[in-house]
Amino acid sequence: MPKNELRTDVLSFLSKNWKRVLVGSISVVAFIAVWWLFAWGLDERGATLGKFIPYPDEVARALVRSFTVEDSLFGVTMPTLIWNSLERIVVGFVLAFAVALPMGLLMGAFRTIRDAVTPIVEMIRPIPPIAWVPFFMLAFMSFWGPVAVVFVGAFFPIVLNVIFGVMSVDKVVIDAAKTLGAKRTQLFTKVIIPSVIPHLMTGVKVGLGIAWMCIVAAELVPLEGSGLGNYIWLWGDIGQFDKVFAGMVMIGILSVLTTGVAELLERRVNKWMGTK
Repeated sequence: MPKNELRTDVLSFLSKNWKRVLVGSISVVAFIAVWWLFAWGLDERGATLGKFIPYPDEVARALVRSFTVEDSLFGVTMPTLIWNSLERIVVGFVLAFAVALPMGLLMGAFRTIRDAVTPIVEMIRPIPPIAWVPFFMLAFMSFWGPVAVVFVGAFFPIVLNVIFGVMSVDKVVIDAAKTLGAKRTQLFTKVIIPSVIPHLMTGVKVGLGIAWMCIVAAELVPLEGSGLGNYIWLWGDIGQFDKVFAGMVMIGILSVLTTGVAELLERRVNKWMGTK
């Protein structure tokens, strides 16, 4: 997407959703205030929990310092940690998307395929992605292990939402398209896929959130190419909880940004297909 078009989309979103942005900003400020009061209350009472709950300003300073070599993780600064985690997430998520979309379309459109595949999906789906971490890390090592965990976490929200989207297409619309002479390929490209996009993007946004949880869990184990999970675990192991919270805040920021990119992409796709 060209930079000018991206900038236009961002400005358009802000102009149309300024109330939403304002309310969201106020809620973030309120959350930080409650966090500060909670930490202060623990300090005043001398509670043991107070040792583990840093003040927001301490976390902010730790986050800023994490970008410097002097306060890095074994010489690895925050940008490198972010890059390592993002690389694993992007590869795992793209693979999940590439498999889940066609599978969801086929399962939603053809009952025979749905009946054949659903039992397998329903057996694997309840297994938490984190449960796969030991196996994937030993089998696929430091890069493809976390990628595989992300794949499992992102796959099911996407495929299930696509199936639901296909099955939710109005039968009257399909029958009308057939009456007008639409072939099966045209039914998919002109009727089913445009109707599925809102459900697909819901699955994408849910899958992205789960992907971030998965990557942190996968990176808690020792591996080459440290990521944000390593940062959180290793600083927590020595009691540096301002850095632990800084890592969690960074994950939250990245999750919001990736979800925002997904929403901008949804707007572009809807505009291109003329669905909105």
